[in-house]
Amino acid sequence: MSLLSVEGLRVRYGAVEAVHGIDFRLDEGEVVAMLGPNGAGKTSTLRALIGLLPSTGHIAFDGKPIGATSRERVAAGLALVPEGREIFLRLTVRENILMGAYLRSDREIDRDLQQTLQLFPNLAERLDSRAVVLSGGEQQMLAIARAIMGRPRLLMLDEPSMGLAPRIVTEVFHVLRRLVAAGNITILLVEQNANLALRLATRAYLLERGRIAMEGPSAELISAREIRTTYLGIEASAVQP
Repeated sequence: MSLLSVEGLRVRYGAVEAVHGIDFRLDEGEVVAMLGPNGAGKTSTLRALIGLLPSTGHIAFDGKPIGATSRERVAAGLALVPEGREIFLRLTVRENILMGAYLRSDREIDRDLQQTLQLFPNLAERLDSRAVVLSGGEQQMLAIARAIMGRPRLLMLDEPSMGLAPRIVTEVFHVLRRLVAAGNITILLVEQNANLALRLATRAYLLERGRIAMEGPSAELISAREIRTTYLGIEASAVQP
């Protein structure tokens, strides 16, 4: 049974429909990439899934209809690392991370904080610093740390490499690989760097103009002419028929 099942998802901004009735699924433990050009509907899809945008269609999580509000969806086990990070700049690193656990009432928050900091040693050294002084890469790490403090079953990331230096991007994806290796988490990744996304993901969907234009295992999509020429920067003459 799929962890997340989406049927006929439509997302509108007033009179403009950004997502046109798409269907997709994620099985538990998978990493699934969602690729596509700017304006394809990727961010709208993620924001609709977490409840930040109104949508129509059927969304099931763990076999049950998903809650109506963002609070219900986070409590059920969804988390979003948004495009642009959206951290709280005036709060400390520690306060930002603990915001991810605001719906939790168990006694393991401190333990999870220590485990999270093992993934992000730079953050561990700056726990009492305000988030505003962090570099862009550190802020991205902070946004991921905040999300996983909620113990999500489904972690959604919107453009985690945006605006980061190549070295920092490598560090971010190293953390994501460690999360996958540790198990107990499913990832839906929206990412402009198709090469990195397809090498992390098991499957992928290609969105174009609010519709799914292509889908399949990552290994197959890496070999597809459209993906290689448009998203991987390989000249058409170099692509085998």
